[in-house]
Amino acid sequence: MADQQEFFDHITNGYTTKGDSITLGAAMLGGETITNALVKVPLKTLNRHGLIAGATGTGKTKTLQVLAENLSEKGIPVLLMDMKGDLSGIAQPSPGHAKIDERHEKIGIPFNAQKFPVEILTLSEQQGVRLRATVSEFGPVLISRILNVSETQAGIISVLFKYCDDNKLPLLDLKDFKKILQFSTGDGKAEIAEQYGRISPASSGAILRKIVELEQQGGDLFFGEKSFDTDDLLRVNDNGMGYINIVRLTDIQDRPKLFSTFMLCMLAEIYSTFPEQGDSGRPELVIFIDEAHLIFKEASDALLDQIESIVKLIRSKGVGLYFVTQNPTDVPDAVLSQLGLKIQHALRAFTAKDRKAIKLTAENYPISEYYKTDEVLTSLGIGEALVSVLNEKGIPTPLAATLLRAPMSRMDILTDDELKDLLADSKLIKEYNEAIDRESAYELLNKKIEIAHKEEAKEKAEKEKAATKRASSRRSTSSRSRSSGKSALEKVLSSPTVIRSVLGILSKLIK
Repeated sequence: MADQQEFFDHITNGYTTKGDSITLGAAMLGGETITNALVKVPLKTLNRHGLIAGATGTGKTKTLQVLAENLSEKGIPVLLMDMKGDLSGIAQPSPGHAKIDERHEKIGIPFNAQKFPVEILTLSEQQGVRLRATVSEFGPVLISRILNVSETQAGIISVLFKYCDDNKLPLLDLKDFKKILQFSTGDGKAEIAEQYGRISPASSGAILRKIVELEQQGGDLFFGEKSFDTDDLLRVNDNGMGYINIVRLTDIQDRPKLFSTFMLCMLAEIYSTFPEQGDSGRPELVIFIDEAHLIFKEASDALLDQIESIVKLIRSKGVGLYFVTQNPTDVPDAVLSQLGLKIQHALRAFTAKDRKAIKLTAENYPISEYYKTDEVLTSLGIGEALVSVLNEKGIPTPLAATLLRAPMSRMDILTDDELKDLLADSKLIKEYNEAIDRESAYELLNKKIEIAHKEEAKEKAEKEKAATKRASSRRSTSSRSRSSGKSALEKVLSSPTVIRSVLGILSKLIK
């Protein structure tokens, strides 16, 4: 008991906060929960990013749900990437269960079932608020990094963006981008070469193939209008609860390029538009990225550099990023080093490689006199995790094996009727789901080409008409010359003098 009291004091002192905080659960020692030894996360440090990791079935998604609910309850909006499609139930209260009551009794906090304000977003043809962005909003640098093109090809993309800006040709969707590429080595080749330099057909062809690859992964649905305004992620309902914005991604798990494109665009837009937060004591927005390895899968070095830069800088805007994945090694070291909150669920040691990964994972946590971290990692149950957070001074708190609280909302999906009702009440669907295809580079360049072709045809017709006229004139002159020569001869031969002279000569010859 003395050890438990010492441990209780150790945890309580380590997780005491002066400002507002979120309670994750209660600390455990020797597999036993220490009631009221509460493990808390200060709101002030939630923009320092975090990691939720663990093997399949250990409770990562429910931990994500708990954090999202508690943030919403504090009036902080949330953006969730729902890869498995099992988070929509946040919009309905938990039905409750005897095991949930038992869990919360051990933790030492009451259980209150409630629902939360939810907005369903989508990148594909699934139901929800359509997320879009224009090619112009990405800009040449970001587009080049997403497409993973060479330095020369990136220069061509910059030239084409410049040409479109100078000639007021909006680049809205991928067909606009493809059209300007084709134009640069086709009908507009001479014009662009004169002003910006020659563009190689081989280079433009390589870029075009990259665009087609992105298009096949669903990029044609993402690029376009109306662009989603990131300020709409910051909504709070009439009761002061932050909206939980859920992006349904169940159908793009096999399209990592689209997912990384969307995430990079969203983060870049948030960073460029959100004001500097300063030391406000709470985040403006918290983003949870489930199956986070998909962001980094097949990403180029340039793209990884861009993501790492944004992760380092975006917290100054009051935005926290939380990566949810099976193993911490799924996240690049440069990103992992920026994550202040770590919630590590159980890992499985089936192979030598697994055991090696567990030892490496254990080294990412503070040393504790109460735990052998690598052993605890393999013995945690469902809904239990090793937790390390940053306190209000930015110092890591003591490591705590934690029995996590249960979600207050439903741990299941919405029914079809519930989803239909939720979407019917959405104000954003009415604003963003009408497809807009205004006049842009594709249409304007087609008009330009059509006008050029008409002018060429007119000029050709005029030249042909002039040539025909000249030929006709030459034939007429020649005819007149022949006609004039014949008439003169006839006049001479028909002259009486000539006739008499000829007759005189003939009469002499006869004699």
